[in-house]
Amino acid sequence: MIDYKLEAAKASLKFIKTGQVIGLGAGSTIVHLVNLISEEEKMAASLTFVSSSFKTRAYLQEKGLKIEFSALLERVDIYFDGCDQFDPALNALKSGGGIHTSEKILASMADEFILIGDESKMVKKLDHTYPLVIEILPEALQVVLGQIKTRYPEASVQLRMSSQKDGALISDHGNLLADIYFTALPGLSELNIAVKMIPGVVEHSLFYGLASKAVIAGKNGTKVMVAAL
Repeated sequence: MIDYKLEAAKASLKFIKTGQVIGLGAGSTIVHLVNLISEEEKMAASLTFVSSSFKTRAYLQEKGLKIEFSALLERVDIYFDGCDQFDPALNALKSGGGIHTSEKILASMADEFILIGDESKMVKKLDHTYPLVIEILPEALQVVLGQIKTRYPEASVQLRMSSQKDGALISDHGNLLADIYFTALPGLSELNIAVKMIPGVVEHSLFYGLASKAVIAGKNGTKVMVAAL
């Protein structure tokens, strides 16, 4: 069976140039990309990597690649990451890992943000299959939940709880995470602004207007998509 995520990673290599600063997200496609880069020893030695993911940083270190912290960088050449869904305009939902704040920081720092993955991620229109995840300052929890319920009365909101300890799941930044389940996803432009403007919301998991390309592999081969206007 063809591993389409591996094929997408292979097709993404052509965008990487010697001496660049490369941002990486999380997931199995990113692991494939790290492995492929490592095989190109001369190029790999010239690159600097920054990642939004603890697991990816650990894997980069295991591979002996140069890692930098985003706080010490003004820009990134390319940021690669996967997603749960993306539409023809390359708006994306990234709900699983709960690290969307760090991912958005790197995506906004990058000259190019490239989504990579298999064709199952591509949809005609983003929908409510996946929740919108919000990162919340702990002291603002009830205010944020209340405003979400007022703005979107048909949506349900669930605070993420830890499976490894008693209590809530804590983000990499020491904040809380909550999943908003819509019955129908609101307009993306409005949603992008409205949720972010609630005091106490650090960031949400809708990546609106950030990606410039998507490298997608499937049964008909691999293709590069450019954001539709």
